[in-house]
Amino acid sequence: MAVTGLRIGVVGGSVAGCAMAIAGARAGAEVTVYERSDGALEDRGFGIVIPPPLHAELVAAGYLDSGMPTAPVPSRVWLAREPGGRSTRELARQESAVTPCHWGLLWRTLRANADGVTYHRGRPVTQVLRHPSGGAVIRTAGSEKRYDVVVGADGPRSVTRAAFAPGVRPVPAGYVVWRGTLPLDVLTGHPHQWELVRTAWITLGFRGGHGVFYLIPGAAEGPGLLAYAIYGPPPPPSWTAAREEYVRHVAEEHFPAGWAEIVARGAHTSLACHDVADFHVPRVAEPPFLLAGDAASITRPHTASGATKALQDALCLERVLQASPSAADALRRYADERSGEGARLVALGRRLGHAMVERTPDWAAMGPAEVADWSRATLDGAGSYLYGGIQRE
Repeated sequence: MAVTGLRIGVVGGSVAGCAMAIAGARAGAEVTVYERSDGALEDRGFGIVIPPPLHAELVAAGYLDSGMPTAPVPSRVWLAREPGGRSTRELARQESAVTPCHWGLLWRTLRANADGVTYHRGRPVTQVLRHPSGGAVIRTAGSEKRYDVVVGADGPRSVTRAAFAPGVRPVPAGYVVWRGTLPLDVLTGHPHQWELVRTAWITLGFRGGHGVFYLIPGAAEGPGLLAYAIYGPPPPPSWTAAREEYVRHVAEEHFPAGWAEIVARGAHTSLACHDVADFHVPRVAEPPFLLAGDAASITRPHTASGATKALQDALCLERVLQASPSAADALRRYADERSGEGARLVALGRRLGHAMVERTPDWAAMGPAEVADWSRATLDGAGSYLYGGIQRE
């Protein structure tokens, strides 16, 4: 490490916080993490995906273990409901390799690999501020401690971001995403759907939105789970039934019969509804503060970049700490490298949201050539591992 004796305080102990803690510790810093929740974060059971090359890099670097279960698939299948019927129409197949993970397993692995890091659970940070003699102070209800660098990995409502970019606020997209996981027995009696999700991840288009389906490992030893994300308008104010019932209503109204039945069967192992929003901080570090993950930017989840960006932030932090003569220089290098990525992903997420939710095409009328042309036009020259088989023009 070029900078010796560095003390780093990390606000937030989720995926981004644990990854940034590993980065600081691997660079030789003394790292302390403050996590507001005193519950079991590994119980957050949703699915996420990351690019296979990033997964391999993280395993090689020691952030992740090669034995952590994943469910990699090499391709993407686009589906829609046949017009005037309930059967499934396959639109296209694309090369689009992803590595799906269980959020809880990913967090647990990062937490276990944060060797030598002090991790405070149940310690919400109330304020982060500059110290007049240099560095910054982290305040909690019962303590106040000074650090050379404070990393904000505390999500969309980041108290760290408020210390140097207080004007940045999430911008609502006007629609929601339903995230859920279902036991694999919901696929019993649906051999075609089972074969599809064993070998690909699924995008199912409908007017005003779409659904995404993929397999993830279970939280513990045993069978995996079917994860999904369904995008569309929020429930109307008149809706008074349970959340699961609205997801089933959307599936029944828009999905082919087999996929609608899958969503309707069995008890969810997890389910949540989130308003889709985005933002990015123009410059993600200003010594002694640095932002990572969702504290620095949130893109619409069509980009599948939340965990990916947080993990890439950590790799960047380790690299710049090892190469810089001072903490301030390391943070400037980090800002130079990572600030533009947040802006790029927000712009891409907005294009994808516009094309996949706000102004959806006539999905059922499309075939392989039309899906490829639509993908290319929507990407508008940007790169995305979710569209790996689409070449830029």
